[in-house]
Amino acid sequence: MNDSLSLRRERRLLALLGLVCLGLVGGALYLQFAKGEDPCPLCIIQRYFFILIAVFAFAGATRRGWRAVAVFETLIALVAVAGIATAARHLFIQLNPGFSCGFDALQPVVDGLPPAHWLPAVFKVAGLCETVYPPILGILLPGWALIAFALVLLSVVASLWARRGKRRLNAI
Repeated sequence: MNDSLSLRRERRLLALLGLVCLGLVGGALYLQFAKGEDPCPLCIIQRYFFILIAVFAFAGATRRGWRAVAVFETLIALVAVAGIATAARHLFIQLNPGFSCGFDALQPVVDGLPPAHWLPAVFKVAGLCETVYPPILGILLPGWALIAFALVLLSVVASLWARRGKRRLNAI
């Protein structure tokens, strides 16, 4: 019984994680449309990663067994690592003026992805990576993305680690 309660709790946490990631994308869209902060190639890539994390989190939340949940949490962790790398690169570019994100190289790739054709207002590149918008609570936007990806990674790794420890205790 305790294991099923624990699994239900884990599934609810995954659903919450998915909602938070969609909320972060919603926040980015608000900044884009209401505040006129055009997304750069790295911004769009980070949006894809947050959406991918949300998809994996919702998929994991629908699973009935620990093994399937762990598979989706592992996928979430991998995407979060990619998100950390992307956000860190973006932050580095913004903190080092004159350094480019490779706008010319990344833009055609990002703009060539299918979602950029389906929803161009959301997934088409419109800005430059080195454009620094006003910080929120003293932190630049890629810094917030870096924090969010790190928290996602820490939460799923902690969950996987805790579950691994419980399995070891049950085996003894």
